[in-house]
Amino acid sequence: MDKYTILLADDEEDVIQVIIKKINWEELGFSVIGYANNGVKALEIIEELQPDVVMTDIKMPYMDGIELSNRIKAGFPATKILFFTGFDEFEYAKEAVHLEVEEYILKPVNSIELTNVFKQLKIKLDQEINEKRNVEILQKYYLESLPLLQADFYSSLIEGRINEHEIPKYLSDYQLSFPGPFFCCLVIHTSSNPVPQDMNPLLLSTSVQKQAKERLAEKWQAKCFSYLGNTVLIPQLKNESMISELTDECDRFCKYAKRIIGAVVTIGVGKTCRNILELSQSYRSARVAVSYRVIYGASRAINIKEIVPQKIDKSSPSNDMELSNLFKIIRLGSEKDVIKAVGKYLDHTLFPKKSLHQHHIYVMELISTLYKFSINNDIDIEDFSTDIKKLYGSLLDLEPDALQKWLVGISLSCHDKLIVARNKSTQSLVDKAKEYVHNNYTDEELSLDSVCNVLGVSNSYFSTIFKKETGNSFITYLTDYRMDRASCMLLETNEKSYIIAKNVGYTDPNYFSYVFKRCFGVSPSKYRTEHTENEK
Repeated sequence: MDKYTILLADDEEDVIQVIIKKINWEELGFSVIGYANNGVKALEIIEELQPDVVMTDIKMPYMDGIELSNRIKAGFPATKILFFTGFDEFEYAKEAVHLEVEEYILKPVNSIELTNVFKQLKIKLDQEINEKRNVEILQKYYLESLPLLQADFYSSLIEGRINEHEIPKYLSDYQLSFPGPFFCCLVIHTSSNPVPQDMNPLLLSTSVQKQAKERLAEKWQAKCFSYLGNTVLIPQLKNESMISELTDECDRFCKYAKRIIGAVVTIGVGKTCRNILELSQSYRSARVAVSYRVIYGASRAINIKEIVPQKIDKSSPSNDMELSNLFKIIRLGSEKDVIKAVGKYLDHTLFPKKSLHQHHIYVMELISTLYKFSINNDIDIEDFSTDIKKLYGSLLDLEPDALQKWLVGISLSCHDKLIVARNKSTQSLVDKAKEYVHNNYTDEELSLDSVCNVLGVSNSYFSTIFKKETGNSFITYLTDYRMDRASCMLLETNEKSYIIAKNVGYTDPNYFSYVFKRCFGVSPSKYRTEHTENEK
């Protein structure tokens, strides 16, 4: 592999230079990517370059090696740490053990000893990488993850998110088989009320799932998994007529669950299908069947074919799913994605041959959903500012091309206005953060964490949008603002530097001076003198 990177940290630069020159780093498989003369500077370099190894002194200004190591362990746990110090004290050694430091090396540094240390460290780093890449370990992890991967595949299958050309790969990768030749979905719903004494709903549902695996899944070669709070089974049938036998057995299981474990279980039996890609339709029909328990009663199996055969349309996909996908693309996709999603929705839902009555229902449902979407997202859509009844009437008379043009236009309008709204929200968040800095920069505890707590957002999200909007990190902005206020105080007041340091949020005057010099190129006192003389 490439050379491992190392960062050196010591407030004695001559010591660092000796170490760099004494050791043949390239031969050892390492590369020194930088050095720092204090812990604060070291941490900045670590955050930017993320070295594999940090070799640090303990006693340093602004931030010592102990605190630096704590920060590294918290933010970069894979980084190896070595202490090299002139302090042979038990407390330091004990802290090194606590921090899981690789080596505790005493100054003066012996080149032979240091070379041996890095030889051993190179072996350890190589072993760790080899373990991560080890095929057998990955295979074992894969097999352990297989049940979760299979359950995710089953969920995607009943949601209709699997394409036909993907099936062979999924079956091979996840070690699955669907001999069929017929399939259906069973939705097993366990009522959360009533629940037996000393049993909570989750445990009861888990118990029902276990019993279903034992009494139904094995016999019917069924795939069993949890989905949206229910247990779902995908049985395999030798012929379509076996659906009646399966329904009877499910009915017996519901009564068994009531008698043995006191669970009120209803099983919805979906329609049969020949292709596993049609399981999404079977699942939806099973969900509908379960909902009929309010009419037919619970603790029984309900076969959708027996109760509402006229409602199962083999040719038409779920309008809800297609609409949901369209609005997802409007929120998250590009303009091209939106146009494509509109075409897909129309081709699958509105344009297939159907009765005029069905077409009118779908158009009205589309308008209603678009209206709710605009209201929920605070989007002002011009089409909805007029009489909705007139809008219904005009759209119902549109020919396919005109209807598609209208839907593309309104979808792109929603898409663009959502982007504008998100940008305004982002800018507002950044403005609030800046305002908070302006009002609280004197607080020594002011930090990225405290600002994010006030704004109610995560550090990672806030850092990303702040950098995107301002071009700088939040910490850089805070430091620059404090330095700007400090420079003004130096010129407009006669306060001592340590007072000004405290007034801009720094408890350590030396560190304040260090940051000020890094920002302006001169110390605070020299900055005041130079600018005062220039004014004279």
